[in-house]
Amino acid sequence: MSIAPTSTAPRLQFANASKWYGSVTALMDVSFQVGNEVVGLVGRNGVGKTTLMKLAAGLLQPSQGEVRVAGVPAGSRAARAALGFCPDTDRLFESLTGVQFVAWMLRYHGLGAATARRTAEQVLDDLGLGPAMHRKVGTYSKGMRQRVRLGQALAHRPAVVLLDEPMTGLDPIARAELAERIAALPGRGVGVLVSSHVLHELEAIADRVVLVHQGRLLAEGKVADLRRQLPGRPQTYRLAAPDLRELAAALVALPAVQDLSVGAEGLLVTAGDGAAFRAAVTELAAAGRFAIREFVPVGDDLATVFESLVG
Repeated sequence: MSIAPTSTAPRLQFANASKWYGSVTALMDVSFQVGNEVVGLVGRNGVGKTTLMKLAAGLLQPSQGEVRVAGVPAGSRAARAALGFCPDTDRLFESLTGVQFVAWMLRYHGLGAATARRTAEQVLDDLGLGPAMHRKVGTYSKGMRQRVRLGQALAHRPAVVLLDEPMTGLDPIARAELAERIAALPGRGVGVLVSSHVLHELEAIADRVVLVHQGRLLAEGKVADLRRQLPGRPQTYRLAAPDLRELAAALVALPAVQDLSVGAEGLLVTAGDGAAFRAAVTELAAAGRFAIREFVPVGDDLATVFESLVG
């Protein structure tokens, strides 16, 4: 059903890959590979991350160079069988149940109806959707929809999976749960390329990070190594919840909080220890004290920092 590369073979490989549209260059001479690991793809919005993902998925062809999935050209039938893709757009069929949607996608991989149904139920149960898989997608929360999208990308047992901004719009609990699921994939023999413009989202799950800036590969390495190149600085977060002032009163007492303000767009909090603050917010959300709808970092953009470092 999918290609099974050896543990040391690249799941995904970019070799001097470039993509341009007329006189506009989206990517230029990008080379890196993904093995049995989680590789984070970092960069500002609009720097070429989605183009890179589409090249890997075979939705675009490189203007120069090559992209290979499990050793075969991206976009080929064998490559499509070896790859799972969870794009940044949410285009699920609202009238289907979660299990119906995943089973329907599996039919495109050649599975019979009964096998597709059993496989869909197993993968969604493994992803923690439980009995909700039998409800219509239109009733799902953002986190549940993300699990269905991840399920359809994993159900055919690919060698590599592409996750394009999977954390966007999730509350703290859903982010933590999804991060845990992604980090476990290499243990099941699945290589992962996951994109984000926010560094801390990748710190808990990525073995390595590649930084794309202005269509070029600017830096590559372990997250800890890249972090050491950054100047020490506080991190700012924006939170949204129905009871902002009560949430503000709880947060201002945290040792990590350096500054806090309530505005029209939500609560802005500056923390000296970002990891401790994120853990505290997740605990508050898990305890059910506050209905935190949004928890978004402001200014933890690795591409922005490296742009200033390289001039």
